[in-house]
Amino acid sequence: MLDPIITKETLNFLIQLKNNNNREWFTENKLEFKRHEQSVKAFFEAVANKLGNHDEIERTKMFRIYRDVRFSKDKTPYKAHLAGSFSRAGAQKRGGYYLHIKPGDSFLATGFWNPNKEDLLRIRKELEEDASELREIIAEDNFKAAWGELEGDELKTAPKGFDKTHKDIDLIKKKQFVFTQKFTDKQVLSANFADEVNEAFRAIRPFFDFMSDVLTTNLNGESLLE
Repeated sequence: MLDPIITKETLNFLIQLKNNNNREWFTENKLEFKRHEQSVKAFFEAVANKLGNHDEIERTKMFRIYRDVRFSKDKTPYKAHLAGSFSRAGAQKRGGYYLHIKPGDSFLATGFWNPNKEDLLRIRKELEEDASELREIIAEDNFKAAWGELEGDELKTAPKGFDKTHKDIDLIKKKQFVFTQKFTDKQVLSANFADEVNEAFRAIRPFFDFMSDVLTTNLNGESLLE
């Protein structure tokens, strides 16, 4: 059976939505939006099934099209993209997958967007102790070809309690540990896009395995899970 695909019609609809981002237009075209939403949802479910062959996915979530404008200067009511996430299963498997479909700006993102303070401190303590394993993972040729450089917000100086002259302070300062991969519209519309997404996500596993091990053990390597 062929995988569901992202269609040119869906991308065109998102362009129209961007150019007519108001409630009147959306109300008139809501039935068409629902058709595109269901089509993309089927694509996301196909990706989740592929991920399930090499990871444990607890939940697939497609985000609502409605924007939260309460605290934003931009009061346009709708997003001009469709996006969703795939949550890994259980406390043992850390990290998350994200897929963003937008004409001219589609991408994957993965990693740790906003780790809680306890997890962030644990990661920093591990890197303070020894960052060599993480550096080897993110410098590996196949990994780098898929995901490029480590991204994410960071502090301007060392976190409290850490030495600003530490040789791995560039990693210790990180507040987020994120990787992204961009796709052209041609790639998004291709029949094998679901496979490309799955293979990219598969390539992040060494990083996830490292982080999962860190976040489920203490500095002595003893399990924190019951």
